[in-house]
This record gives sequence, structure tokens and C-alpha cells, in this order.
Amino acid sequence: MIKTFYFFWLFILSLFSCNTVADDITEFDYPFLLGNWYWFSNQKEGIENEGESYRAMHVMFKSDYHFSMRLLRIDGKVEQWTGNYDIDDTNITFISADDDDQIHTYLLNYNRFVLDGAQFTKLAPEHLAGNWRAKNISGQDVADNISEFALSLRPDFLFSVEISNQAGKTKQHRGVYYLEDDQIVLLYEEGQHDSRFVLNGHNTLTLTNKYFGMEAILNRE
Repeated sequence: MIKTFYFFWLFILSLFSCNTVADDITEFDYPFLLGNWYWFSNQKEGIENEGESYRAMHVMFKSDYHFSMRLLRIDGKVEQWTGNYDIDDTNITFISADDDDQIHTYLLNYNRFVLDGAQFTKLAPEHLAGNWRAKNISGQDVADNISEFALSLRPDFLFSVEISNQAGKTKQHRGVYYLEDDQIVLLYEEGQHDSRFVLNGHNTLTLTNKYFGMEAILNRE
């Protein structure tokens, strides 16, 4: 029993240890910025800026410091803007070959981005949010006595995870997550864990981590 429980905790520590691999989003200085952000006007006439009125805006930030922006005008036309950006703790600068650089103040947390007073909401990929559960986790570093892996990904970018062994012992973590492309990072008080993910339709989520030799196939509950 003691040996079995030791390997269970060894798996937990490896699964949720800090990732120090360079050149991925875990090394990006402002990871909560990454993703797709949306703003919608709460006024029928939209919000006026430099002679135009806008109803909605979408901006995507990438970890290679590239951005793309789409603005929906009140007349239904869409303006598009792409380029690079610079960022520090208080300002973000949009840099485009066709326009002058624009410097804006901002506030940021894991699911809220305020740009010059306009509040944006971040959306996760379609079908990712939900409650997921796996009873089969494979990999060279996965203990044989792991009986269940449950993961809850909320649309507001909060998560909870619970891993159980055959003896009924469990380990839980709660925190926030962020992602880019097919990489997802679970960030919690004791560390972080990153995986590659694949959504197979609406009801199957596959998580892999080559450094720990892990693969988990989860079904939506």
C-alpha cells in the first residue's frame, strides 16, 4: 500500500511540476493577454472614435507579438488591422506598416482586458469548456494505480482537476488556464502544467505531454 501510494504522488508531482522548456507560451511575459478578446457596445448608436461609430471589436494577440484586429462599424462595414505590438506593465503599442504607432493604456487579468476604458471579454475555443473525465491515462511515467482523471474547464478560464487512485486517494488543484493554438497551460498556486490538446468533435478531449510521456483521453460528462 505504501509503495502504491508513493507512485501515485510521484505521478501527481510530475504531472503538475513547473515547465521550464523554452520557446513556448510558458515563457511569454504576459500569458493572460494571449487569445481572442471581444468588445461590444452597450449603446444602440455604438461608440464614436475619430468620426466613426463602432458596434463591436475583436482583437487577437499571439505570443510572437503579432496582433490582428477587426472593428464592426455601425453601418455594418468591417475594418481590419494587423501588425505587431509592444507591451509593458501599463501600456500596449500597436505597430502597423500602414498607420502611425498607437499607444494605449490597459489593465489585464486572466479573463478581463480593459483597453483605454473599454472592457474586453476573452473567449475559449468552441466546445473546450465543460467537465471532462478519463479512466485511461497512458504513458511511461503514469502510475498503474491511477483510476480516474477529472478536469473542469470553465468558460471564464478557471479550472479544477482531480486525480484519484484505486485506493480512493485523491489530489486536487484549482486555478486559471490560458492557451494558444493547441497548447493549454493550467496555472495554480503550486506551479503549472502544460499539455497539447485536441478536440475530437464535441465530446472527446485528448491531452498529451511528451516530456512526461502522458496521454489522457477524456470524455465530456
